[in-house]
Amino acid sequence: MSKSAVKFSASLLSAVEASVDALADSQAIAIGFTSTADGEKKVFDFPANSALVKKLEKLFEVDLRDELEFFSASGKTGELFEIPVASDQMQADRILLIGLGDATTSSLRQAGATLGRRGRGKATVISSICVAAHDQLKAFAISVQLGAYIWTQKTSATQELPQFLFATDKPSVIDDASVIASAISLTRDLIHTPSNIKNPLWMADEAQKVAIETGLEIRILAGKELAEFGGLLAVGNSSPKPGPRFVELSYHPRGMKKNIGALPHVVIVGKGITFDTGGVSLKRPYDIMMAMKSDMAGSAAALGAISALNHFQPQVHVTVLMMLAENALSGTSQRPSDVITQYGGKTVEILDTDAEGRLVLADGLAYADKNLNPDYMIDIATLTGAATLGLGRQHAAMYTRDEKLAKNLFEAGQRSGDRVWHMPLVDDYHEALESPIADLSHVTAKKSFSAGSITAALFLEQFVGDRTWVHLDIAGVARSESDSGENPKGGTGYGVRLLIEWLTTL
Repeated sequence: MSKSAVKFSASLLSAVEASVDALADSQAIAIGFTSTADGEKKVFDFPANSALVKKLEKLFEVDLRDELEFFSASGKTGELFEIPVASDQMQADRILLIGLGDATTSSLRQAGATLGRRGRGKATVISSICVAAHDQLKAFAISVQLGAYIWTQKTSATQELPQFLFATDKPSVIDDASVIASAISLTRDLIHTPSNIKNPLWMADEAQKVAIETGLEIRILAGKELAEFGGLLAVGNSSPKPGPRFVELSYHPRGMKKNIGALPHVVIVGKGITFDTGGVSLKRPYDIMMAMKSDMAGSAAALGAISALNHFQPQVHVTVLMMLAENALSGTSQRPSDVITQYGGKTVEILDTDAEGRLVLADGLAYADKNLNPDYMIDIATLTGAATLGLGRQHAAMYTRDEKLAKNLFEAGQRSGDRVWHMPLVDDYHEALESPIADLSHVTAKKSFSAGSITAALFLEQFVGDRTWVHLDIAGVARSESDSGENPKGGTGYGVRLLIEWLTTL
């Protein structure tokens, strides 16, 4: 990454005591409010800490309810009013009144993003008295940092980092929120980095840095070491300098290395296509390629999630496999009609070089099945446009035959905000993967099948053996088309919250 790029994976969040003195150095104080109807009159409340709010009103000689009535506030989520204030005892020159809507966790996330955006790109300190309940405070604080996130390589202006202070009686809540938010921001940084910088070698180097910083074990394979990884080589050899990389990271709880076999073992395989031209099956129209620097979002999310685990110390063994390659158009690109041999020996007929993600994932899944003895296998990938067409940009497509696992991941998605929807693995569609010359084709040649996301999942299932497996197609949720709410335009960091939530409750 160039020196001019701002990395937002540093924490912007801190906890302070819920007292006037602790807020004295803030430049602004954010206070959350709700609104209920009493006949024709609106009744405003400050649910986080009404006693502290009263002290601030007295200190600043202001009646905040009168101010809300003056602005005809509705209390809807994310509504924001700025009230000028002054006191010799405080640095703050304004109070930010933020609507909390119905104060559900979802509403609080939206309100948190609004507060974060207020501080985006500014060297300011904002204190928050918005949320009290610990679970909701964690969700709110994460969204504050996500709303404040920005990534730029502009040299015309310096982008500053805001700091947000949260008045709470449980600082560990903000510590947890900070770790998760920083992991998501790291994931976004990786996604937004342009592909003239971000190649497979660069991604492997970034993973190495994360491993050193967070105490993870790491192994990187390249060149001749990848001889058995036929899918990764078929895709990655289209860009032979630097060529593909296989990255294996491992987490285990402190003191458990000798007894690691007693822990449940989760393997997460992430698609890491650092740029996707489509290869010989070139993407059309060409402007579709503009978003393809984000085609490694699955690997980035897996790396972001495992980077947080030493903080939370879940009693589980986690291995992340990052399958890193560039799908370029060159003289060494694979061709439609090629037959490749995936890790483990299955042969695959290539019909469309723009369906490359499943080839690198298949190698990772087969490697995990043969060598790692996992209790659970998860793959996460920006895999198909069909998933976006079917579910839009609010839910990832989840495929698994294990109903308990599906239920647990669905609930983890609801709690974390990274939502998933259980999709069917339709056995009747296996015919779509038949090939006259190889064990499988990786896409369907028969026009009677149009369920592209389902057939992609069925292809991946051929490489998991008898393992408990789930496929997450995050094509619709890994990228945002607009700069709004928690998300900038571009990479969202989807999957980090989901994986951390699930792994810490497994």
